[in-house]
Amino acid sequence: MTEASHRPEVIVYVVSDAAGDTGELVVRAAIAQFHPIHAEIRRTPFITDESALQRITEQAKLAQAIVLYTLVMPQLREGMKRLADNSGIAAIDLLGPFIETLEQRTGRKSRQEPGLNHVLDADYFRKVEAVEFAVKYDDARDTSGVLKADIVLVGVSRTSKTPLSMYLAHQKYKVANVPLVPEIKPPDELFKLPRQKIIGLTINTSYLNVIRKERLKALGLPNTAAYATTDRIEKELKYAEDIMNKLGCFVIDVSHRAVEETASLIMEYVRSQ
Repeated sequence: MTEASHRPEVIVYVVSDAAGDTGELVVRAAIAQFHPIHAEIRRTPFITDESALQRITEQAKLAQAIVLYTLVMPQLREGMKRLADNSGIAAIDLLGPFIETLEQRTGRKSRQEPGLNHVLDADYFRKVEAVEFAVKYDDARDTSGVLKADIVLVGVSRTSKTPLSMYLAHQKYKVANVPLVPEIKPPDELFKLPRQKIIGLTINTSYLNVIRKERLKALGLPNTAAYATTDRIEKELKYAEDIMNKLGCFVIDVSHRAVEETASLIMEYVRSQ
């Protein structure tokens, strides 16, 4: 494979006077609509002066990148817009227009304090607790977490159980996940749960075949390993289907779905119960 084939099709600079989480989430949500296009996100957080914006603008122009900025301070927003216009680069102001509209509607000036959405309030600590929970009870390392969780994800390997657990944790849900493998009996705790707490994840055989081959390649292993064969995958999916039927749980097909989309379906289901 040539070096050029490794280059991302889109480069996005996420520029912020805080951590840049908001901008990165927006970029990831947008780029998911263009799968399998790959985007490289270059986050530049905690910007405090225009000289930093000048350097970013020069780098973005050289990389033919898009700039998305979440700058709370008006002088930084104005500076970013001016530099982008002068350099001829595509730049999107994510916060500015909405802040200005809110100022007009409320008759009040914004506080102009970066990072206020990360104030250490009760919500923040619930999120931290949920993330720690997801890490501790990932992949059924400790099956006691199954009974403590708000949501338990079950499915075969490579159905996005761990990424979903982490995403949902950031929404303050305590999530445990359990891999379903024919050779390993599921934990007894799983069958003691209300079915409304369990989410089954399934996937198309051919799609999982591609994902597993890519995983083997990333590990430097031959893609002919049993893990990625169609026969093995079909056996695992049939086993998982049987377990999910016994559990009577809600099942989502994650084939070609972004993590954000699957998480949205899970949260919608949980809220409806």
